[in-house]
Parts: sequence; structure tokens; C-alpha cells
Amino acid sequence: MGGGGGPSEPLDTTKLYETLEVDKDASEKEIKKAYRNLSRKHHPDKGGDEAKFKEINAAYEILSDPEKRKKYDKYGLDGVTDESPGHTHDDLFSMFFGGGGGRSKPRKGPNVVHPLKVSLEDLYNGRTVKLAVTRKVLVGQPKDCSTCRGRGVRVELRQIGPGMVQQLQSKCPDCSGQGYKCETKSERKVLEVFVEKGMRHGEKITFKNMADEVPNVESGDIVFNVQEKEHDVFKRKGADLLVTKTLSLNQALTGFDWKIRHLDGRIIHIKSQPGEVIQPETDIGQPFVKIVKDEGMPSRGNPFVRGNLYVLFRVEFPRDGELSQEVIDILRKALPSSQDENEEIMDEDADKDHEIEEVHLVHADVKNFGKGGARAERETYESDEDDEGGGRVQCQQS
Repeated sequence: MGGGGGPSEPLDTTKLYETLEVDKDASEKEIKKAYRNLSRKHHPDKGGDEAKFKEINAAYEILSDPEKRKKYDKYGLDGVTDESPGHTHDDLFSMFFGGGGGRSKPRKGPNVVHPLKVSLEDLYNGRTVKLAVTRKVLVGQPKDCSTCRGRGVRVELRQIGPGMVQQLQSKCPDCSGQGYKCETKSERKVLEVFVEKGMRHGEKITFKNMADEVPNVESGDIVFNVQEKEHDVFKRKGADLLVTKTLSLNQALTGFDWKIRHLDGRIIHIKSQPGEVIQPETDIGQPFVKIVKDEGMPSRGNPFVRGNLYVLFRVEFPRDGELSQEVIDILRKALPSSQDENEEIMDEDADKDHEIEEVHLVHADVKNFGKGGARAERETYESDEDDEGGGRVQCQQS
């Protein structure tokens, strides 16, 4: 029947009856009476909701016609859209279900989301994981709840005064607001979850319509959310990898030879070039980094295209007292730009009458830069007093 299209799915043949608040086996007289009461109650001229009023009229237009009602009972709204002047297929579905598209956009149950924790090795090499899930499946055909007559709500009329009736609506306790009753059983499924090479943290692996079965709606999906576990050696950003290598001052100056096991088990041999010096940092104060091209992560969908492997170098200098005077003398002679005299700020025109004062360096925190001087010391002193509960002493007025 008109406007259907798309795959077959459970039809909704109760919505119009719910709109008029009558049973599916209601007589023409009962339908007409319900329409009169509801249209009078929800008429916009009397403060009613216009959208609700339109729903009531559209439902009555179909259910009051025996032929249209027969087609609706068999085919749902798809069976009557071609015979409802003034209402298109999408108009009717939008009116009663809050959105167009009809059977091309069936209602769908909730998705079930599971975290899937995987190692960086798995994301590099790819892996298939077998996971068992349990879901509810329907047994037999669902039946309308007799208590709420399939509406999912229980309506009570309460008289609050002469000629005044209050309508109370609550969720049906017998079917928990579902409008139907049905038997279910648990079904265990083993899913093969394929983790593709190059997948990233937060990406999803979806199994369509594998969530719990629910009557009259399409089953939701089971979704696995990829969670990348932290690695001991490699850090990842996009398709690039980063590893930190700490060198001694000796290695930084004279060269290093280093082997590292990659994520696929290969041994990567990295060594400096003859005469190459590894700096503690770049000229602009950034970390000193070099790359090994095409040794990063594979790209999802095109694993033959890889990112790069970044190597961040840290140079570990000798600590105080670790160098003997003999070694210091050797370094002073061997290293370029060695200065053994106090000529840094002295020149031939300097005033020789000024006294030269020797000073000593002590350890400091750069965060304290700008906090020196008497004012800073006073503020620090007052802050310490406040912390100790001292505060300021005020004279007591008599």
C-alpha cells in the first residue's frame, strides 16, 4: 500500500485508537462519541493544544471510514496515506510519531555500549576478539496489556466539583508503560570483534540490531567503544608515535647506538651519524626531536600508509662531584670554546680601580622570578603570620 518502501518491519496499528482513547474493537458510535469529547476538550478556541487537535481530527477521519479503518488495521498508516486528502505520507507519520519518513525510519530500541580495552600492539597489528554477550529475545507474539488496553497509561477521571472532572494519567503498573506483555528469554551470542589496524581511542565497532529485542520496534545495536590502554614505551597521537630516549652527556657528544623493539616485534636499530651532536634543546628552547619516517601507526583503511616515529631526546648531565679534576682538565682541553680565563666582561678600557667580587651560584626555582626584594619578603612574612593565626592586633575600645 501507498508510500511504504523499505524493508518489512512491525506495523503500528494502534496509534490512532490511542489518540481517540478507544479500544481497537470500538464501535462506530464509540469512536464518534470519543471524537466529540476530545475535539471539544482540545479545541484551540478553548485553550486546547492545536497539534493535539489536529491529531484527533486526522485519527477520526480515518477510523470513521470503515474502508480506511480496515486498511489501517491491516497495513498501518502506510495503508491509508494515499486516501487521506490534505495529508501526505510524511505528514501523518510526523503528526503521530514526531518525525517523517514512515517506514523508512522505523522506531528503534536503545543501543547497548560496551568499553573494549585494547593494547597499542593490538591497534598496530590488528586483532579479532571473541566476546560473549547475552541479550533478551522475544518468545511468541506480544499481546496488548489488558489493564491499559495497549496504551501504556492508565487514565482515571476524578470529580473535583459539581460539573468538574479532572483527568489523571499514570504509567500502567502491569506493563510498566510498555502497552504490551510478552515473554522473553536470554540468548547468548559470541561476537567476533575485529579491531582494525590503525583504529583510534574512542572509535566504535557496531553490531547492527544485536541489542535486546523489543516488540514493535527495531532492535538497537551493540556498540563496542575502543579504549586504548597506555603503553610503557610509546606515546601515540594520531598516526604518529613518540618515544623518549635519555642519553648521557658522553653519548650526546660522541654518538649513541640504540635498539628498540617495535609494536610488531621488529627490532629497530637507531644510531647517530658520525660527528652528530644531540642537543639538550633546540635554539628556541623546544625539546630536541628527530624522526624515523614511516615507523608510526598504520592508517585505518590504508595500513600501508604509516605515520612517523618521533624520538625526543633528553641529555643527562653529570651531577656535582661526579667529575674528577683530571676529567675536567681533559674536557676543558678537548671541548671547543673552552674559557679558562676571566675575560667575559673585561676589556682593555675597563676601570682597573673597581674591585672584582666573586659570587656563588645556588639552586633556585624559576617560578620565584620577580618575587625578590624587601617588598616581596614583607608580603611573605605577613602571609606567614596570617597562616599561623596571628593577624593584626587591634586596640580594644572601652
